[in-house]
Amino acid sequence: MSPTPARKAPKHLKCATRRWLEQLDLAYELEDHHWRLLILAGECWDRVAQAREVLDRVGVTYLDRFGAPRPRPEVAVERDNRIVFARLVREVGLDATAPPDPRIPRGAGYRPGA
Repeated sequence: MSPTPARKAPKHLKCATRRWLEQLDLAYELEDHHWRLLILAGECWDRVAQAREVLDRVGVTYLDRFGAPRPRPEVAVERDNRIVFARLVREVGLDATAPPDPRIPRGAGYRPGA
């Protein structure tokens, strides 16, 4: 029998998302603020899946009143929640080693706006 997680994931999350959160709780020593960030990440993941289900069913565009194709609102919901999910998971820092900073270091003569 596998050990039970110290915390239970919220019931409003999908079953797979709750299982993911509880597995993370077992695998890592998470502080309360990390747990809360991961709950938010789980909510974002579920929202992505919800938007994806709609987009798979009805497509990514609709025709406006002039007959011009427009992106469905679910496209933005999916995009925005993917971004937030990635940022929240990165913020928790579950990776054992941090990747190098991709930004170019500023030189001694750097002046903003120049």
